[in-house]
Amino acid sequence: MQRLYDFIRRHPTSVDSFWAVILLGMSAMAAASVIDGSSLAAGVVSIFVLCLVVALRRRFPEWMLLVAIAVGAAQVALDIEPNLADFAMLVIVYTVAANGARWASRLALGGSLLAAAISQLRWPVDKAPGAAAPIAYAVFLTIPFLLAWVLGDSLRTRRAYFAQLEERATRLEKEREAQAKVAVAAERARIARELHDVVAHNVSVMVVQADGAAYVMDASPDQARQALETISTTGRQALAEMRRLLGVLRTGEQQVSGEYVPQPDVQQIEDLVEQVRTAGLTVDFKIEGTARPLPSGVELTAYRIVQEALTNTRKHGGPEAGASVRLVYFDDGLGLLVEDDGRGASHELYEDGGADGQGHGLIGMRERVGMVGGTLDAGPRPGGGFRISALLPLKPAH
Repeated sequence: MQRLYDFIRRHPTSVDSFWAVILLGMSAMAAASVIDGSSLAAGVVSIFVLCLVVALRRRFPEWMLLVAIAVGAAQVALDIEPNLADFAMLVIVYTVAANGARWASRLALGGSLLAAAISQLRWPVDKAPGAAAPIAYAVFLTIPFLLAWVLGDSLRTRRAYFAQLEERATRLEKEREAQAKVAVAAERARIARELHDVVAHNVSVMVVQADGAAYVMDASPDQARQALETISTTGRQALAEMRRLLGVLRTGEQQVSGEYVPQPDVQQIEDLVEQVRTAGLTVDFKIEGTARPLPSGVELTAYRIVQEALTNTRKHGGPEAGASVRLVYFDDGLGLLVEDDGRGASHELYEDGGADGQGHGLIGMRERVGMVGGTLDAGPRPGGGFRISALLPLKPAH
């Protein structure tokens, strides 16, 4: 059954031609006893042409409508009474209303309203003057034409509706694909910032410890051993975080909470400061206000800002630089202030968005702060050194 249905869909003209042949045979038999000798040739031609209209209705709907109108006019002019082949006029009205051009559909509707009336004027059922029968019969014959047109127009509307739904579904699918690509790009940028922060911080600690170990290797083996242990611990921490981030890239696994775990938070800032102190940088750390849980995005942003700021102090502040870190809990957010008294950073590090040699640095800070709807201010201190201040609201800006 499915094969037959597929064949009908692939060969509509062949199917229409089959029904045209059936209509031709039935019309010929019905007209043999009706059409007289004087109009026999014209009647046969009109039957054949109307059957041709049925055969080609879906291939040339507008042209077949005009042909059917011409045959109808010829029947009226030559006094060829209606016959079974005139059923083709109903078929072409339906076809044009469903598939034809708009002008052809309107023409078919007009012809449907006039065809029965013209037929009764030419061949009235009751030839008595003023009889009501022809009028009633004309109304009765008009109904099938109107139904054919309404069904065809309804099919046209239904097709247009489904086409609109398909177009909308296609557009939504493309939008979803575009959003997915944007999300992937954003996630890759986030992971790139994470990797930058992790590598820059931990490698700088390892470099400082390695230099210190080399300096005291002969004079103080115990201090050198401690420095090597710090290098080992820091390296393991860096590798663990990098494995986590690269594992996200490989698998794309995500927890139900929507955050990749484990993630650093505000409570780990104190551990970060201790790690930096162990590496030789003097850091004054204070917390003001009442500490309380914050959104995970705010906590991660705060941790990364402090981490990047202390990394920049070690890189640009000089050997005698010291730093201070202040966390201030407000009612509606978290304030961060990281300052150092070193040489300060070069202008390109904080001007024009804060691009360093690798394209991250303060740019990453600004992006993180912007993602949680906060504000960031970075630049040299009036008395020397560098200052980074940020305000992270509890709710992102819309």
